[in-house]
Amino acid sequence: MGHSTRLGEASVHTTLPAQDLDRARAFYWDKLGLEPIEETNGGLLYEMPGGSQFFVFETAGKPTGEYTQIGFRIDDLDATAAELQARGVEFEEYGIPGLKSVGGIVDLPGRRAAWLKDSEGNLLGLVQFT
Repeated sequence: MGHSTRLGEASVHTTLPAQDLDRARAFYWDKLGLEPIEETNGGLLYEMPGGSQFFVFETAGKPTGEYTQIGFRIDDLDATAAELQARGVEFEEYGIPGLKSVGGIVDLPGRRAAWLKDSEGNLLGLVQFT
């Protein structure tokens, strides 16, 4: 191929904006059950199994929430959705051609998915491959 670089060997992480870092911390803990492994440079660093990470940073910028900004691969979407709903999480509902949700869950070829917005308006996706 001749086009690969060292960048192709790098791990990646996502960064999510937060206008209120304390509010974001409370959402990720109270609603999602996630605790940061580190607070640094005006932000919160979260680490997931397998070493993936995401960073929530304080900024005056605001997310649009119009597209998925981070995706979580999970094994059981129904159980995860029920657990999060019990914590007060509300899932987005879609009713457009090709993307219709039932109880917040969309069935797609080879996968099932659901989306929610965090306290800052970031759109988070959950996906279960079938």
